[in-house]
Amino acid sequence: MVFSALSEKLQETFRRLRGKGKLGEKDVDEALREVKLALLEADVNFRVVRNFINRVRERAIGQEVMDSLTPGQMVIKIVHQELTKMMGEKAEKLKSSDRPPTVYLLAGLQGAGKTTTAGKLGGLLKNQGRRPLLVAADVYRPAAVKQLEVLGQQLDLPVYSDSGRDPVTIATGGVEKARQTQRDVVIIDTAGRLHVDAELMGELAAIKEAVEPEEILLVVDAMTGQDAVNVARNFHEQLTLTGLILTKLDSDTRGGAALSIREVTGCPIKLIGSGEKLDGIEVFHPERLASRILGMGDVLTLIEKAEANVEAEQAKALFKKIQKDEFTLEDFLDQMRQVQKMGPLDQILGMLPGIKPKQLQGLEFNEKSMKHLEALIQSMTPEERRTPQIINASRRRRIAKGAGRSVQEVNRLLSQFEQSKKMMKQLGKAGKGGLPKLPFW
Repeated sequence: MVFSALSEKLQETFRRLRGKGKLGEKDVDEALREVKLALLEADVNFRVVRNFINRVRERAIGQEVMDSLTPGQMVIKIVHQELTKMMGEKAEKLKSSDRPPTVYLLAGLQGAGKTTTAGKLGGLLKNQGRRPLLVAADVYRPAAVKQLEVLGQQLDLPVYSDSGRDPVTIATGGVEKARQTQRDVVIIDTAGRLHVDAELMGELAAIKEAVEPEEILLVVDAMTGQDAVNVARNFHEQLTLTGLILTKLDSDTRGGAALSIREVTGCPIKLIGSGEKLDGIEVFHPERLASRILGMGDVLTLIEKAEANVEAEQAKALFKKIQKDEFTLEDFLDQMRQVQKMGPLDQILGMLPGIKPKQLQGLEFNEKSMKHLEALIQSMTPEERRTPQIINASRRRRIAKGAGRSVQEVNRLLSQFEQSKKMMKQLGKAGKGGLPKLPFW
């Protein structure tokens, strides 16, 4: 889960704070000391941490908090607001040119994921009704052009390349090709280096001058921590970036780059990439991420993912079965297939309010897990699938043997099935009480 260590520590700190009736300056200082250590351990820039703590403290010891009936909640609200402010306050949309095609120039160091991000961005814009053209201007890395062409085929997007030409000529040729073929967006994938150097910057500056991009987007690997912040600062000083794309955010349990990079560079994070799937890119919402870090969930993003991936009629039928207590293991299997389309299970469940990072540790659900699940359920009789409560010890041994799995896996499946039923019932009740009911429950 993204920010799991940071989230766990902050939630524990605020749990203690919430339990106190009145707060004094000593209580606030003790809590903020814990927050400061948690942020530093998450690899957040120390200057950013210092400024953040000072802002929170100034507001937290004010009359508004001290006179509040729930001072602990007020402090949490302030931390949430300041976290959001640190990351940029609101989502920043990509700009579009009044005269198509709109050109997006992707820059970054080697290994940041530029080529994959170019494909993902093309897919995202295509789903929004745009007509992107991908341009392969990385002429140095072996197979870079081929990689982009493969991504283009998978996404049904055209790719422009011109072997033997220099990057500037390829970029300008791509823009002209887009005009000729009535493509309204051009995404230029450029070469990277192992570090920032004059040659790299000179090449990017020449491309920028030649194609006049609407956006210069730096693709940064979030796993590199403070190095990501330093790289972004260097690129921004020399190219005047318009936005950042953070990749591999799901792989970084610390997440300091995402929290530091906006305040240090002044450049907005516009998109975040996660996972290997080609739909693993989304608009960056600072407020939603702050809510997830503090254990408040991210129901809006969860609903958006569900609406994009789950069939509405099937979801309604499933919800009726849950209400009538007719939910079966076959329904459970269908549900898991639907959830799998939305992304990694730990990320999806991490968007629910009140879910603690510890509850998601070791939780993994992928293609291999799905096949094991299917094998176990298919090894059951129709009666066992409809009424799992009849599955006793001897039946569990038979099911495990038939699926080529262990009895422990059968036990785990039945436990997950019961937990899923309870969670869906709770979410159904929450929907009636004001929390938006998820489209797949």
